Amino acid sequence: MRKLKLPNTFVLLFIILALIALATWLVPGGKYETHLVNGKQLVDPDTFHYIESKPQGIAQLLMAPIKGFAEAGLIIGFVMLTGGTFNVLHKTQAIDAMIKSIAKAHSRSRVVRVALIPVFVTLFSIGGATFGMNEEAIPFILIFVPLALALGYDTITGVSIPFLGSQVGFCAAFLNPFNVGIAQGIAGVPMFSGIGYRVIVWFIATGVTIAFLMWWAARIKRHPEKSPTYLLDLEKRAEGVVDFNGFEGMTMRHRLVLWIFVATLGGMVFGVVKFGWFIEEIGALFLAMTIVVALIGRLNSDEAVAAFVQGSKDLVGTGLVIALARGTMVLARDAHIIDTMLHGLMPLVASSSPVFSAQKMFLIQSVINFFIHSGSGQAALTMPIMAPLADLVGVSRQTAILAFQFGEFTTPMIPTSGITVGVLALARIPWLTWARWMVPLQLIYLVLALALLVPPCLMNW
Repeated sequence: MRKLKLPNTFVLLFIILALIALATWLVPGGKYETHLVNGKQLVDPDTFHYIESKPQGIAQLLMAPIKGFAEAGLIIGFVMLTGGTFNVLHKTQAIDAMIKSIAKAHSRSRVVRVALIPVFVTLFSIGGATFGMNEEAIPFILIFVPLALALGYDTITGVSIPFLGSQVGFCAAFLNPFNVGIAQGIAGVPMFSGIGYRVIVWFIATGVTIAFLMWWAARIKRHPEKSPTYLLDLEKRAEGVVDFNGFEGMTMRHRLVLWIFVATLGGMVFGVVKFGWFIEEIGALFLAMTIVVALIGRLNSDEAVAAFVQGSKDLVGTGLVIALARGTMVLARDAHIIDTMLHGLMPLVASSSPVFSAQKMFLIQSVINFFIHSGSGQAALTMPIMAPLADLVGVSRQTAILAFQFGEFTTPMIPTSGITVGVLALARIPWLTWARWMVPLQLIYLVLALALLVPPCLMNW
C-alpha cells in the first residue's frame, strides 16, 4: 500500500471531470423555471420538467477547463494578484520579522502558546460568520504556513487556522448576508432572525474546530514526523522560512509596513460589510497596498516588479487547479443535469419525523455543495424548493435554512471547490493528503450538524 502512487490534484480533478461527462449521458436533462423576485432569479419549485439533455463528449470534456478558467477568471486573477502582492510584502522582510518576533514570544510565554490558535481561529471564524469571509482567507495562507513552521507545527496547522477558521464561521454563520441573509429572504423569514440559536451553533462549531486544531498542533509539536506533510515541512524549512540567524528584532520600517497591511485588511472588512465589495474591489485595494508597501520598504521599481511577477508566477498552478474545479460545474450545467439531480433528491427528504427530515435536508445540501459552492448561488437554487418542502414535512423554514448552511461543512474537503484546491495548491499540499487528514474532523462536523439540527425541531424554532 505504501508503494501505491495516488494521482495528484490535477489528475484527480480531470478524472472527476470525466466522470461528470459520463454522467451527462446517463442523467436526463431537466429544468426549473425561474422568476424575478426583488431583483433575484428564484427557482419555482412547481415547474420542474424534463428537457432534452446535452450529453458532453470528449470535445466538451477537453473544453471544460478553459471554460472553467473563463468563468473563474476573477478568483484566479485575485489569487495571482495576491501572490504578487505578498511576494512584494515578503521582499520588505516585514512578514519575516513579524513571524520571528511571534515565534520568540511563543517560546517565552505560555500565554502566547495557549492563546495563539484559539484567538486567530476565532477571528477568522467571526469573519466568516459576519461578512462572509471566504476567498478573502486565501492570502493568509502565505502568512500562517511560515508562522506555523516557525512555531514547530506543520503546514496543515498553518493552512487550517485561516482556512478552517473562516469556513466553519461561514457554515455556522449568524449575520452572513451571503448565505443566511439571502436564504432567509428567499424563504420569507425575517432577515437575521433566529440569531440566538445561531450564535450558540457558531460557538460550538468554532470551539470544536479550535479544540481539534490545538490537539493536532500539540501532537505535531511532540512528534513532527507524524505529520502527513512532514517531508514538505522539512523542504520548506530548508528554504529558510524559519531562519533566525542574525535576527535582531523588528525595525520601524517593518512596523510601518505591517501597519499598512493591517489597515488594508481593515479597509477590506469595512468595504465588504459597508459597500458589498467583492473580488474586484479587494484586488484593487491589494494592488494599492503593493505600491505603498514597495515605497515604504524602499524597493526600487525593478525589485518591486520582479517580486510581483515572481509571486504571481508561483501561483499559475493554483489558477489552473481552480479552473479545473470550476470546469466540473460547467459540464453539469451545460448538460442541463443539475436541476434533474436536485429534483431527484427532493423526495428523499420526506420522513416520519421532522428531525429526520431536517437531517436529510442537511445531507442533500451536502451533496449539492459538491457541485455548487457559492453560498448565495446555492441558496437561490435550493431554498425556493426546500422552504415549501419544509412546510410539507413539518420542519420550520428557519431549520431548513440551518440545514442549508450546514451543507457547506463539506467545502473544506471536496476537490471541486475552487477555494479548497486553491488554498491547498498555495500551500503545496496534495488534495489526497489533506483529505485523509480531514476525514476525522469531517466526521465530527457530520455528527455535530446532525445533533445541532435536533433542538430546532423539538422547539419548533
